[in-house]
Amino acid sequence: MVSDSGKSNNDNGVNKSPEESVTKSRKSIETYLIIALFCLIVALLLLSFNQPLFAGCLIIVSASIGVIIVRKSSLLHKKSEESLNNISALNKRKDELIKDFSHKIRGPLNNLVMLVDMIMDSGLRKDQKELMESFIASTNKMVSTVNELTMQSAGNMGFELRKSIKFNLFSTIQSTINLYNLKDKISIEFIPDKEEFNDFECFGDPIILKQILLNIFTTIENNQKEGGTYVSINLSKSKLSDNESLISLKIKTDKNIVLIDDSSPDRRHSSQLISSGKGTFTLEIGTDSSVLTILLPYSNPINEPKEKSASLKIIELIQKDKIHKELKDLRILLVEDNLINKNITILTLKPQVSCIDTAANGKEALDMFGTNSYDLILMDIQMPVMSGLVAAEKIRALESTTNSHIPIIAITANAMIGDMEKCLSAGIDDYISKPFQPSVLIETIKRNT
Repeated sequence: MVSDSGKSNNDNGVNKSPEESVTKSRKSIETYLIIALFCLIVALLLLSFNQPLFAGCLIIVSASIGVIIVRKSSLLHKKSEESLNNISALNKRKDELIKDFSHKIRGPLNNLVMLVDMIMDSGLRKDQKELMESFIASTNKMVSTVNELTMQSAGNMGFELRKSIKFNLFSTIQSTINLYNLKDKISIEFIPDKEEFNDFECFGDPIILKQILLNIFTTIENNQKEGGTYVSINLSKSKLSDNESLISLKIKTDKNIVLIDDSSPDRRHSSQLISSGKGTFTLEIGTDSSVLTILLPYSNPINEPKEKSASLKIIELIQKDKIHKELKDLRILLVEDNLINKNITILTLKPQVSCIDTAANGKEALDMFGTNSYDLILMDIQMPVMSGLVAAEKIRALESTTNSHIPIIAITANAMIGDMEKCLSAGIDDYISKPFQPSVLIETIKRNT
């Protein structure tokens, strides 16, 4: 009984997947089309033998089948659209789950990395150090796994429209290479043109560029040959008009690798991304090398005039004061809503920084910024009440009338593709993604003060 019932359900398509249902409908339409064509051919033959009655009947049958084909085609089109929408929704849900998982695990993982660093400097015995070294190796493996997850998610991102932001091409490409170099499977050298860092400022969607690079790097890795692969990237920028510039990326490998191929699903994505960014590419393949040249247009950022400017003498004094201030004399505002993260960051900084104030969210940070004088702000991004991005934008808006500038460093578990560009677009000066080593935090503070 159960078997017969299951068979009946299967025959009615209840248990069929959307793909199987679409395939069945397509085959059904093909069958009806063949029958209709056969009827028309026979009708023509009957007409040639002066049999109009039978020919007319076959033409009516063919027309009826044509109506059925139209209806079934309409249903097939509807099913195909529903299937595509379901796939899109599933991919979006998957990306959201990966992003949520990445954010939740990076915070605790960062605490482990920082605590291990402090414990290793606390005078352990030899056997204790050996145990801690094993723990460090396991922690580093977890870090690599999370970074790998970030890159896989980036490579599968869709072509949805995103908000255009101001970003720097140099830092965007460099951060993508830094992320991929953690894998130690390919060696990438980034060679920008002779322009200054600020000459690479653009306005648009940096995520498209990051996706293209990550997909190409994955292709290179999947086609690894003995001895590894060396990759060089040349970046140059040429002006098309007052409002637009053309970016040229020349990616060269020392192996014969097809970096983009429209006939291959895993290599077609880069081509589609370049097209979606209104760009073009050329690929030259030699016996022991491959050269891919990508041209992408980007809008030039609008230079907004400052509302007020202080005298040059005041600016010089501010800069002079910053240069001569020692790390121990800095007054830092730490904005972090997680109590454990806050305490571990303070433990890390306390030996070198004497004055650290704290705020639990962006609104508290904004209030404290208005009533105190700080040399640096360490800003978490995802917080209740007011996010770090909104707080940074409001701080920069207040500073625009005074010509002052307090460095803001984002310390965040938001480490997915495009998160760094969102921070820089909000006016944040630097970005550290969790997990990170304590020495990286110290060096970043020194670099920005």
